[in-house]
Amino acid sequence: MAIEFYDVKLRQKVQIEEANVRKTTFETKNGQVRYGLRATTDDGRKLTKFVSKGDWDKLQVPEE
Repeated sequence: MAIEFYDVKLRQKVQIEEANVRKTTFETKNGQVRYGLRATTDDGRKLTKFVSKGDWDKLQVPEE
């Protein structure tokens, strides 16, 4: 199943396979935890997408 990310360089949405996606968390200066997905494109660029905790928990991909 592919996950949709926005590619800033191409200025369009792209589909990335789950094999190239990792789960990660980001902590803000105020201590709030943000949940996100990190993906790698075919040419090696990194893409980030913020998701809800529910979506983050459901996704069965490795964590960074």
